[in-house]
Amino acid sequence: MSNVLYGKDLVLDGKVAFVTGGGRGIGAAVAVRLAEDGADVALTYQSDSGTAAAVVDRIKAIGRRAVAIAAESADVTAVTSAVDRTVEEFGRLDILVNNAAAYLVAPAAEIGPAALDETIAVNIRAPFVAAQAAVRHMTDGGRIINIGSNMAERAPFPGFALYSMSKTALTGLTKGLGRELGPRGITVNLVNPGPTDTALNPADGPFAETIRGFTALGRFAVPAEIAAAVAFLAGAGGSYVTGATINVDGGFTI
Repeated sequence: MSNVLYGKDLVLDGKVAFVTGGGRGIGAAVAVRLAEDGADVALTYQSDSGTAAAVVDRIKAIGRRAVAIAAESADVTAVTSAVDRTVEEFGRLDILVNNAAAYLVAPAAEIGPAALDETIAVNIRAPFVAAQAAVRHMTDGGRIINIGSNMAERAPFPGFALYSMSKTALTGLTKGLGRELGPRGITVNLVNPGPTDTALNPADGPFAETIRGFTALGRFAVPAEIAAAVAFLAGAGGSYVTGATINVDGGFTI
């Protein structure tokens, strides 16, 4: 295959990426961008096989290999099995993007044990388990990129205690793994998106004007802008960045 695609250097040619929650929104944009940069991509989805299949089709149209894997992030076995299947399909694993998340906004006093457990399982335990499984397969120089949230650093609205807590935990995971895996040249970084125009948080939603007002740029991001930061960290340009948090939030946390 040519080393140039759509005018881009294929900086990830020969690499394999695994993206959790890659069937829609930011995860889908990340999966497609990594493919545009040359990677073959495995992505997980929870229930919507149609949207996941559409992302796979987009990646194959670019000329890269892709597979969608049904996996519930709250299930430890499912997460580990999805990582192992990626290696079985493509023969290696170079890039892990922990993107899947549970998003629950509610007063803390109204959150029951089941919702608490699910949020912790998906937003904290699953990234740890995926990283644990991935590093068994990664060669030196691999990449782990966690997708957090602007709400980890600033919570201007009520109802975000649980979600903010769960996303803040990724800072500790990123720093701890970054230190541990540094001798292998495996970098571990955290991208905190700000307001991003997705189905879950549309730029024309009922609270969008207020949300835009919290940003310095006065607008929502498009998913491709978050994916661009992930692509940088996954590529050669990110080789000396580890344990870092990058806020792609339009100035939300200034």
